[in-house]
Amino acid sequence: MARSTAQRIADGLRDRIERGVLPPGTRLSEEALGRELEVSRNTLREAFRLLLHDNLVEHRLNRGVFVRVLDPDDVTDIYRMRAALESAGVRAAPQAAPKLREAVSAAVAEAEWAADEGDWSEVASADLRFHRALAALADSARIDTAMDRLLAELRLAFHPMPSPRRFHQPFLVRNRALERLLARGESARAEAELARYLDDACRLITGTMREVHR
Repeated sequence: MARSTAQRIADGLRDRIERGVLPPGTRLSEEALGRELEVSRNTLREAFRLLLHDNLVEHRLNRGVFVRVLDPDDVTDIYRMRAALESAGVRAAPQAAPKLREAVSAAVAEAEWAADEGDWSEVASADLRFHRALAALADSARIDTAMDRLLAELRLAFHPMPSPRRFHQPFLVRNRALERLLARGESARAEAELARYLDDACRLITGTMREVHR
């Protein structure tokens, strides 16, 4: 039971981190969270250990637990792994089940709707769902689990971007272009475009991080 409760608490905190409610560098107070979530410190510490395993938090000696702050090398490594996992999904697209292909199209549409409403936080979330859906075309539970961990971690890298709209808007068009290539069965072209897309996004994020910390 304690493990189940800890997992539930970890999932809730992971969701807050992924949505940007708990930005990088935020201290996770045992006392405050224990009161809010009505759980014991032992349960909360087990939840923190689960998040630590997923690279979402870090323990600082004599200071407590904090939402992790990524550096450019972290981001480069995440994108290297993303390229492998998402490319596997794109290659599998022609044989993927209709519901998996529909999830790709739905995520693109959700991001476009959010952009029309000016909700750029939701655009960011829909973009992550789009990339999850690309990898999910491989129909592999292990790939899905790996992507969930990577994309939750990646959300930490979005925080230093000065303008969510400026960062995400160009990729909305590229998401739609990828979706159309897959819909036409042009997997090889989609894979090549995905590689360029991820390289561009990685350079943009790491370049901004270096500027912020110069």
